[in-house]
Amino acid sequence: MSLFSIVLMEFNPIKPDLGLILWTVVIFAIFWLLIAKTAFKPIANALKKREEDIQGALDEAKKAKEEMSNLKAANEKLLAEAREERAKMLKEAKETKNKIVTEAKQAAKDEAAKVMNQASLDIENQKKAAMMEVKNEIGAIALSIAEKVIRKELAGNSEQESFVNSLVDDVKLN
Repeated sequence: MSLFSIVLMEFNPIKPDLGLILWTVVIFAIFWLLIAKTAFKPIANALKKREEDIQGALDEAKKAKEEMSNLKAANEKLLAEAREERAKMLKEAKETKNKIVTEAKQAAKDEAAKVMNQASLDIENQKKAAMMEVKNEIGAIALSIAEKVIRKELAGNSEQESFVNSLVDDVKLN
């Protein structure tokens, strides 16, 4: 029998030999130390670096979120101010329009009243001038008629002539 077959015969996985346990522990300890020196430090450093990178990314994301929140608040504030300014401008424009319309109406009323007053004055002046002209015409006609009547009456009467002469003398004295 060969050594391999002896080892295989004596090998029992349920009840291992003390030498097998000792060699397994020694090899495992050496393997563990080698791995600890070569692999654990870089793995730990890589994990630490990854954790720092993740934390940095989370901090940057949080900072970006805060900045976005601040920008959103600033945008909303600017939008509200713009809306308020627009409303104010519309209100001022409406007030200006109403003021201009009111002033135009008032100016038109004043101008109409001025024209009406001027027309009334012109009519009154023309009426007075017409009345004066009519009175002058009537006076002239009356004088003409009176002159004709008096001439006819005075034409042959000597008593009337002496009366007229006395009236003329009275007028000259006054």
